[in-house]
Amino acid sequence: MSKYDPLWYYLKINNKENYKLSFDKIKNILGFDIDHSFLTYKKELIKYEYKVEKISIK
Repeated sequence: MSKYDPLWYYLKINNKENYKLSFDKIKNILGFDIDHSFLTYKKELIKYEYKVEKISIK
């Protein structure tokens, strides 16, 4: 089980083609801020047929 499973589940049940989520929205879903490890965990999205294309801290 991944610490990011709640986020992956959110994406799966909402079933959109594309997402644009703020860091605050992600924190609300997960209950914690994403950290540098997200760059590794984002690869888990492949099994949900999603991928992270861009991360912006603007």
